Amino acid sequence: MPDPYGAPEGSMVLAARMERAAVSAAEAGLAGLLVTPGPDLTWLTGYRPHTTERLTALLLVSGRRPQLLVPALEAPDAERAPGAHALTITGWTDGQDPYAALAPLFDPRGRYGISDSAWALHLLAFQRACPGVSFGAFTELLPMLRAVKDAYEVERLAAAGAAADAAYEDIVSLRFAGRREKDVAADLARLLREHGHSRVDFTVVGAGAHSANPHHDAGDQVIENGDMVVMDFGGLMDGYGSDTTRTVHVGEPTAEERKVHDVVREAQQVAFEAVRPGVACQEIDRAARKVIRAAGYGEYFIHRTGHGIGVTTHEPPYLVEGEHLPLRPGMSFSIEPGIYLPGRFGVRVEDIVVCTESGGRRLNNTDRGLLVVS
Repeated sequence: MPDPYGAPEGSMVLAARMERAAVSAAEAGLAGLLVTPGPDLTWLTGYRPHTTERLTALLLVSGRRPQLLVPALEAPDAERAPGAHALTITGWTDGQDPYAALAPLFDPRGRYGISDSAWALHLLAFQRACPGVSFGAFTELLPMLRAVKDAYEVERLAAAGAAADAAYEDIVSLRFAGRREKDVAADLARLLREHGHSRVDFTVVGAGAHSANPHHDAGDQVIENGDMVVMDFGGLMDGYGSDTTRTVHVGEPTAEERKVHDVVREAQQVAFEAVRPGVACQEIDRAARKVIRAAGYGEYFIHRTGHGIGVTTHEPPYLVEGEHLPLRPGMSFSIEPGIYLPGRFGVRVEDIVVCTESGGRRLNNTDRGLLVVS
């Protein structure tokens, strides 16, 4: 799939994002936004600088041209960024104080949103340079900044999801019994890359009792016949994330193991069916939890039902009790209920879902049943 940000119309998309972000900040009562290297800067400008102790910062204020301050030695790269035409780019050289250079552009009593990924080193320096200015994290002040995806972003997520699905289809054709968890994890990482991922963020493989640890770090344990195996894996493809979980069983499962898996699969389906515009995020969590609680396993569902996904694999919105933000078309998130019986086994089923005008659209479409592997 071509990258629109390299084309003139793509740079217009980025300019519109910057303007929309500045307006959203003003509507939230903020004086502006301070964006440092990381997913927010890339999403807004297409610029992916090295993250170092040298300051790179984008200042967005409604009604003003965006200002990007960069180390002078990196200015040529910044000027080639897809969104550069919409920016005023200023370089600073070693020996200068970049914080003092940007300070006059701040409202001396204003409150600004700052990237979640900003280094404390930079935030503290800005606080010293602008003592009357206050800062708050994007997630706290503008949680929906990147949450609603446009059509192109949704299709990128769909492509990443299809690639993760292909990796799953390949991994279950391989042998599990007699191999270490980390060997299967390495295969998953290799398959994600073979199917187009540029970055692998995680390959959770938990076998037997380890499957009851939701974020188990795959290790030297040898997978045996009779083991439940939870596989949770994903990363970035063309700049957008994948994240899916399937649970398989080595050899025939017991009746109890099938029952627990059936409960989790039903909870995931009921939560998916609850997705529609206007529904509060917490209601998706409640829908999944209600099924698991009714089956008698409520205390063993120990995490939220889902998280947003986009240019990072975890971002707002979060499907959790207490999150009242309503779903909107274009929001993308995981739905991943689980049951974890300590010392015994665990089950999780996860798909990425996009909210549409008519309900949910799954971006993962592999078999959600309890697959028996060898």
